[in-house]
Amino acid sequence: MFESLFNHIEKFVPLKPSEIDILESSLSLSTIKKKTLVLQEGEVCDIAYFIVTGCMRQYIINDKGSEQTLQFGIENWWITDYLSYHNNTPSHFYIQAVENCEVIAIEKPVLESLLIQIPKLERYFRIVSQKSFGAAQMRIKFLFTMSAEERYHHFNGLNPEFVQRVPQYMLASYLDFSAEFMSKIRAGKV
Repeated sequence: MFESLFNHIEKFVPLKPSEIDILESSLSLSTIKKKTLVLQEGEVCDIAYFIVTGCMRQYIINDKGSEQTLQFGIENWWITDYLSYHNNTPSHFYIQAVENCEVIAIEKPVLESLLIQIPKLERYFRIVSQKSFGAAQMRIKFLFTMSAEERYHHFNGLNPEFVQRVPQYMLASYLDFSAEFMSKIRAGKV
């Protein structure tokens, strides 16, 4: 039931059978229906989600009332509001299921207990956080240095299957252009 998480952890740190038993006894699998909000702006985020199946996104609503997608999460990715989660402060973000999802949702007190019981998990979460931060830095670089059309083709080249999974307006907001512009790019009219 938790094989995908155990396999993901094993990519970065080896776990003993006794550590896997501790981890397994602390976890549960949850189902989240498509379009469900698991976090809203103003709430304190106290859960980190490991996505077993499905797709989720983190977004804001800008001053014009439009959704701006900041991050997607798919299978074997973590998604949370790290600042709210770690500082126990109100979130500035929304997190929503884009597809029906199965997730391992870890509440902060449970994670803190696991980090004490299985110190190797500190290394795992550090590596995951560093990789996530690096990806965010590259996204910012692409937003500043590539044209909208270049961003689309670059993203599509890296993630062709992903482009088919998410609604066009969400992908357009992630790439920082309008859904109408996205239609023109896909139709080859740009």
